[in-house]
Amino acid sequence: MAGLAASGSNPDVDLLYDINGLAKDAPQWFDRVMEYVGEYGILLAMVLLVLACWWSVRRRGGQDAAPSVAALVWAPLAAGIAVLVNVPIRGFVERPRPFLTHEGLDVLVDGKTDYSFVSDHATITMAMAVGLFVASRKFGLFGIVLALLEGFCRVYMGVHYPTDVVGGFALGTAVALLLSPLAMALLTPVMKAVERSPKGAWLIRARGRGTGDGQDALIPEARTESAAEERDLAA
Repeated sequence: MAGLAASGSNPDVDLLYDINGLAKDAPQWFDRVMEYVGEYGILLAMVLLVLACWWSVRRRGGQDAAPSVAALVWAPLAAGIAVLVNVPIRGFVERPRPFLTHEGLDVLVDGKTDYSFVSDHATITMAMAVGLFVASRKFGLFGIVLALLEGFCRVYMGVHYPTDVVGGFALGTAVALLLSPLAMALLTPVMKAVERSPKGAWLIRARGRGTGDGQDALIPEARTESAAEERDLAA
């Protein structure tokens, strides 16, 4: 397994050189931007995207608020589990970083001494994107685009083969989808309990946003006025 893609006469290595070759022709400032985006920026963007989706879900309210928030909680959990699953995979495959076995690569990030297959960054971003898709297709599709961009950046930076990235996408997707039914079965009741809690309800829905049953949709002031009217009629 250690010799995976060790030869320069295969499409994986050819595509590596084609994509990484763009870094050689690009200005230095652009390479620095790609380095930051590929190493930290997209991961941060994924976190902000999850928070934005949560804010949208809680403002919308309704009966699906708790399951949607449960899916959002699952997104980072799926990413963490996928990275843990990747630990034995890396140890089994033992694939060196491409710059250790291939000359002429423009490596934008130093200090990468661990194995190459599969890419943690690709795994994390795709797992979070698929988790987001369970909660919201709109935000999920945007997350998938970010994950694809992350994969491109990792090859552009010279630290991963294209198949490292594809493997990361497959691993992240598999963990997020296959374990999603179990995760939702466990997390949804927890989120519903939080929704019913006076102190935790704001995590699930904004104040004044109902659960869809027509009872909680009234804001407190409206409920007070309605109660007063009922007392007057009774009198």
